[in-house]
Amino acid sequence: MEVLNLINGELVPSRTGKWLEITDPSCGEVYGKIPRSNDEDVDIAVDAAKGAFENWAGASIEFRAGCVEKLADLVKENADLLAKAESKDNGKPISLASTVDIPRSEKNLRFYATAIQHFSSESHHMEGVAMNYTLRKPLGVVACISPWNLPLYLFTWKVAPALAAGNCVVAKPSEITPVTAYLLSTWVKEAGFPDGVFNILHGLGAEVGDALVRHKGIAAVSFTGGTATGAHIASVTAPKFKKLSLELGGKNAAIVFDDCDFDEAVSTTVRSSFSNQGQICLCGSRILVEKSIYSQFRDALVAKATRIKVGDPSDPSTRMGAVVSKDHRDKILNHIRIAVEEGGKILCGGKATSPEGKDELSNGYYVEPTIIEGLESGCRTNQEEIFGPVVTIQPFEGETEAVAIANSTEYGLAATVFTNDLKKAHNVAAKLDTGIVWVNCWLLRDLRTPFGGVKSSGVGREGGFEALQFFTEPQNICIKL
Repeated sequence: MEVLNLINGELVPSRTGKWLEITDPSCGEVYGKIPRSNDEDVDIAVDAAKGAFENWAGASIEFRAGCVEKLADLVKENADLLAKAESKDNGKPISLASTVDIPRSEKNLRFYATAIQHFSSESHHMEGVAMNYTLRKPLGVVACISPWNLPLYLFTWKVAPALAAGNCVVAKPSEITPVTAYLLSTWVKEAGFPDGVFNILHGLGAEVGDALVRHKGIAAVSFTGGTATGAHIASVTAPKFKKLSLELGGKNAAIVFDDCDFDEAVSTTVRSSFSNQGQICLCGSRILVEKSIYSQFRDALVAKATRIKVGDPSDPSTRMGAVVSKDHRDKILNHIRIAVEEGGKILCGGKATSPEGKDELSNGYYVEPTIIEGLESGCRTNQEEIFGPVVTIQPFEGETEAVAIANSTEYGLAATVFTNDLKKAHNVAAKLDTGIVWVNCWLLRDLRTPFGGVKSSGVGREGGFEALQFFTEPQNICIKL
C-alpha cells in the first residue's frame, strides 16, 4: 500500500523521495509505505493553507459545516473499509474499530458541523454609553497532530472543530498508524473542501512534526501524545506565542469502595484496564480497592482477566489484539520486569504471547493481560505511564487514603470511582486532581463536555465549545452610543 500526502488538494509523495514502512502489528510484516516528509513539504503545505485561508474563513458557516458533514457521510459510507484498515494498521480488534473508532470518527465530524452553527458571540451593554460585542475569528493556519492509539477517532476530534471554525489545517497523523487518515484524505475533495484548506502530511515526528510546530506560519498547535513530546512542543511554541492545546499522558486510578455494585465494578474495571490492549490514555492502570473487599475484588478481577484471550485482530470474536509495534511491546515487557524487581507479584499474565492456532501470527506483538500486586504507590511501576495491558492493584482504608494515593503521581487526566454513596461520590470526585472523573462508569462521553487533564497530563481543553474557542480568537468591538 502506498500512502501519499494531501497538499493543496493533490495526493503527492514527499519532495524528499524517501519512504517509511508500515507494519501490521498482528503478524510483524511490512505491508506498505508512507512519505518521509520534511520541512520542505511543511513549507509547501503551509503556503497552500495560507493561500486558501481568506476564502475559507470568509465562506458562510453553512458552507463550511456542509463540507464537514459531507466528510462524515463519506466516513459512514466507507465504515467497513476504515474499520478493517484501522485494525490492520493498529493491531486492535476489528470489533473495537467497527463499534467505537469509526462510529466515533463520524460522530466527531457531525458534532462540529452542527456545533459551529450554534456557536454564538457575546455582547455587553454599557447603559447610555456604549455597546460591546465579541467576534470569534479563526486563527489562520493550525497544526493538528494526533497519536497512534485511536488513529482516526482522535484525528477527526482535532481537525473537525479547526475546519468548522474557519481555519485551514495542516495535520499530521502518527507515522505508526497512518492509513485511515490517508483514506480520509482521498475523500476531502469529494466532500467539497477547496484546495489548500485541509492538508495532511506523513512522516516522523522529529522531522515533519517538529518542522510543523516550529513553522512561523502556524498560529496554533493541537497535540495529543506523550508528555515528553508535549514538553518539547511547549518549549518550542512558547517563545513564538502560538496557541497550544496538549492532551498528554495519564496514570489513572480506579477507586473501588466497599459499598459499590461489586459485579459492575469488576466488569467495568476489566474493561477500563484492557480495552484497546490498555492503549487508551483514559485506561485505569492503578486499581485501588477498599481493604474490606480487597481479596474478594482482586480474585474476581484476576479470574475475569485470565479469561481474556488474545486473538487475531481481524476476527470479529477477538476482544484483545496486538499492541501497536515491536518497540512498544518490548517497552511494556520491560516495565513488567521492573515491577518484579520492585517486589511486585504477577497475579496473571506478564508475558508476550500469540493467538492460539494462528502460526501466521506468531511474529505479531501480543502481551497477556497483566495484573500486579504488592507494590507501593511511589514505585516506578505506579508512577510511570506504561500504556499497555498492565495494571497494579493495591488496598486502601478510607476516603482520605484513597484520594492521597490517587493524587500521588505527576499525572492528572482521569479517574473512576465506584460507590453507591452519593455524598461520598461527590466528595471524592471533587478532591481528585484530574480533568475527568467517572462515577460507576468509564469512558461514558458527552461530546459537549470539556476534555483534558491537569499537571503533566496536559494544557487546555478539547470538546464542545471549548474546542471552538481554542481554534478562534476573541475580538472585542466597542461602539459608542
